[in-house]
Amino acid sequence: MNPGEGGNGRTITTLASREVYRNPWLRLREDEILRSNGEKGIYGVVDKDDCAIILPIDQGRVWLVEQFRYTIQERALELPQGGWEMEVENPEELARGELKEEMGLEAAEMTYLGTLWIAYGFTRQKQHVFLATGLTHTEKEPDPEEHDLVMRLVALEEFEEMMLNGTIRDGSTLSAWGLYLLWKARNG
Repeated sequence: MNPGEGGNGRTITTLASREVYRNPWLRLREDEILRSNGEKGIYGVVDKDDCAIILPIDQGRVWLVEQFRYTIQERALELPQGGWEMEVENPEELARGELKEEMGLEAAEMTYLGTLWIAYGFTRQKQHVFLATGLTHTEKEPDPEEHDLVMRLVALEEFEEMMLNGTIRDGSTLSAWGLYLLWKARNG
């Protein structure tokens, strides 16, 4: 049975779990595990609520954000993305909220492209991918930690070149673009 066919193919059993740390954005837990080969071990898991990434495409151009990413100590160029400090019931509402918050854009149409797991080797977080079209400008509502966001509008060809030459290295941005290209090939 393939992973996408409903079987979980589980080869690790959780024996115990304890929360090690929590803040408004994440929970860190350490699980005591038993592998199918009989070996015990531990697994650290970061639990985060769902988030969204948005491809705001407007007349052959895409809106990007540049911001300082503390974990890598660099400014990074990427698609607008983010989450709220709560469970998400409506991913499109989240995507629309992030688009307005970070970029001051509203979309006439949001097309759902799919769902990604972000770095499931250590974190449990889903990211919902949306294409935003029919864009109009409104007022931005940035969070305090988004004080340094810089918006950039680039041609799609330049965007692709930035991914190829390493200017854009964000895995979520690269994956979202791949989903978009597959969607576009099937839907014209």
